[in-house]
Amino acid sequence: MRKGISIFFLCFAGLSTKLNAQLIITGTVYDSSKINFIPDVRVVSTGGLFAITDSLGIYRIRVNEKDSIYFVYKNKPTQKFSVKLIINPQQFDISLKTTYRGKYSLMKEVTVFSKSYRQDSLENRQTYARIFNHQRPGIKTNIGTDGVVGADPNEIINLFRFKRNKQLRKFQLRLEEEEKENYINYRFNKILIKRITHLQGAQLDYFLLRYRPNYDFLMQADELTFNQYVLNCSYEYKIAQLQKTP
Repeated sequence: MRKGISIFFLCFAGLSTKLNAQLIITGTVYDSSKINFIPDVRVVSTGGLFAITDSLGIYRIRVNEKDSIYFVYKNKPTQKFSVKLIINPQQFDISLKTTYRGKYSLMKEVTVFSKSYRQDSLENRQTYARIFNHQRPGIKTNIGTDGVVGADPNEIINLFRFKRNKQLRKFQLRLEEEEKENYINYRFNKILIKRITHLQGAQLDYFLLRYRPNYDFLMQADELTFNQYVLNCSYEYKIAQLQKTP
């Protein structure tokens, strides 16, 4: 009888330990720009423990699986995040709706690509200037060597070169589409998306394909709007992945 009680007690203790398993959550707290680190942010667990972000905005807190955590900055708390829904506890970064200018911050990676992209675009425009500047032929006038104003014979000839005009127009549209795709690649680049989402490998490749924005949106979106779009998409993607997990 005592042996049976001992076995039951050991099993119960093991189950209790598993249910109350603890883990470490680490990450970085940024301001609304998602560039500047925020120090002295209080990270609170509903289990009773708390931590403070260091000078680089990094925190480390011990939690239980049933806990939730939230962040407090200038006495303003964020929403609570369930530990069970945190996909990557080793890099749970968050952006607060505030602006902070401190000694340390991340470099704006898009600035690195800005110059080369504009140079490439300008060179492409110069190389294919005849195509980009192509206009549908029409009746135009010019002044002859004798000073008489008359119709431009070249324009009249081009007016009836239907196959040539069609090919030039198709080429022009293709170059314009390539320029738009290059701009999307420039803004929605793998290095920046990886930094914001922390995805890697096949997951990052799928994300880039699944959430690739269109040209019109990128032309209207400033840096903050664009970064928020990527962050929202990453939340949507990670929740979808979590729901697929049996």
